[in-house]
Amino acid sequence: MERNYQEDQSYRAAQKRVKDIKGFYIHLIVYLFINIAIIIANSNFSEFGLKFSTFYTALFWGIGLAAHWASVFGTGIFLGRKWEEKKIQELMEKDRQKMQKWE
Repeated sequence: MERNYQEDQSYRAAQKRVKDIKGFYIHLIVYLFINIAIIIANSNFSEFGLKFSTFYTALFWGIGLAAHWASVFGTGIFLGRKWEEKKIQELMEKDRQKMQKWE
């Protein structure tokens, strides 16, 4: 039994979503391991403890990780599926109007 175009398109969309989620989790795991290693390597157990500069990598990389999270899980916050559908319909309507204008 052959899958129709819609099923195939849905499958590819789901496959891409799984790949995106997997990519985020791999990024998160690498972030945790690397930053824990950096903190341990830079820690001196003196009376002052850890310096703030030890956390610079974690801080700035964390901003990038947050952006990655937003691109994978937070897409509905600003430019979600509803916005995409609305924009597609708007552009299709503009194209239809152009075509009617030239007919």
